[in-house]
Amino acid sequence: MTSLPEDQQRNYEIFRDCLSTALIEKISRPEPKPKRRSKSKKRTSSSPASTQDTADTDLNNADDLVDFVDYIATETFRALPKELKTVDYHEYTKDATLQARFAHRLPLTGADTPTILPTLDPAIADSLSTYSITSEPTQGPDEFLAPILTAFLSSLGTPPRAPRATLLDADGCELCGRDWVPLSYHHLIPRFVHDKAVKRGWHRAEDLENVAWLCGACHRFVHRFAGHEELARRYYTVELLMGEEGVRRWVDWVGRLRWKGR
Repeated sequence: MTSLPEDQQRNYEIFRDCLSTALIEKISRPEPKPKRRSKSKKRTSSSPASTQDTADTDLNNADDLVDFVDYIATETFRALPKELKTVDYHEYTKDATLQARFAHRLPLTGADTPTILPTLDPAIADSLSTYSITSEPTQGPDEFLAPILTAFLSSLGTPPRAPRATLLDADGCELCGRDWVPLSYHHLIPRFVHDKAVKRGWHRAEDLENVAWLCGACHRFVHRFAGHEELARRYYTVELLMGEEGVRRWVDWVGRLRWKGR
């Protein structure tokens, strides 16, 4: 599997979280006890294990489960409409076409799945069946994926977590996590571009005062990392900042610093 484009990573993480939650719930649910049969044959030690048994064993291994989730999530995400792979909350909720196509149809049913995933690789359905995630006719792949797609679309329409408004709400620097250093507030949408951000539809007026509480080192780093317009358009939440590898490397380094003894 090749890596996804950078502008799709955020929505992919959301989708993978929705899918992994459903998969883990499915495989952790106790199976119903089989009906008693009057005659049964015991498998001998030389008899090969069935595909069913092998699949169940594989998904009980954490590494195998992670690989399976990544495979199903990646290939299913690739089949989504292009706009759903990159759209953010503000774009999604303002676009009347997207709202009509997706938001107004929630919750989705199995009948809706093929209209959203028309090019889904048939191998996905085979994999879900092999690992007993789906079992026709009670729940096919379309029925299994429908609530996952519903959760994903609902997440796209959910406002980002509200920033901590006051210093009393801050547990420490919201980037590096250090709680023993002085903090100052960082306007997530820089004040220098407030008028432009509203005029061009980048943000709503009520979002302009969203702040993050940062230590001095992280605050200075953020303003070196990107200019005012780029911060306003691409990095207007702590989560978006932390999505960049350069920011994560900085946070990992500065978070290990301690005050020198006097």
